[in-house]
Amino acid sequence: MGRPAKHDRDQLLDAAAALVAGSGPAAATMSAVAKAVGAPSGSVYHRFPDRASLLSALWLRSLTRFHTGLHEVLREEPPRAAARAAAAYVVTWSRDNLTDAAVLLAGARELGEHDWPPTAREATDQTNTAIMTAITDLAHRLGARTPTEVDRVVLAIVDIPYTLVRRHLRTEGTIPTHAPELAAEAAEALLPPTVLTDDHSNR
Repeated sequence: MGRPAKHDRDQLLDAAAALVAGSGPAAATMSAVAKAVGAPSGSVYHRFPDRASLLSALWLRSLTRFHTGLHEVLREEPPRAAARAAAAYVVTWSRDNLTDAAVLLAGARELGEHDWPPTAREATDQTNTAIMTAITDLAHRLGARTPTEVDRVVLAIVDIPYTLVRRHLRTEGTIPTHAPELAAEAAEALLPPTVLTDDHSNR
């Protein structure tokens, strides 16, 4: 039997994530990842055939980690509480997972999405479609009937919390403790009862 690999897949991805968080996507090269874990470059190529495969795997891991908890929050009842919780979750998760948040903040394009393997691009599309379906479902449970009303929910629980995360991470490198509640309050403000309510009787 051969010796077990000294550096597993997650260790290499952790090193790549730290490089992205510390110095940007361009810093996450195969040689830099190998150096970060104290391994020969061949160890990285053994797990990932090229840099595009490495970065796509990193992106999908961070995205899946983020979406797993968000899916759970979006299914909560009542819907208005779910909307508040979802907005707070975006910020809280980012605060608790700064490195993964930095990867997502960098964006798929900056991580070389154009060069990713087709399976990775397809997986990304499927993951994003699934979360948008869940958000749209929440919007409908809130009473949204028009594209504008659905977009209001997306703005409330995705766009504004994301902007809050981006501002703090880029200027301070961290996220203050008050930020999740601020995101929840902003979501509440964007979901006025006269437009979107928890009353499903108007369906």
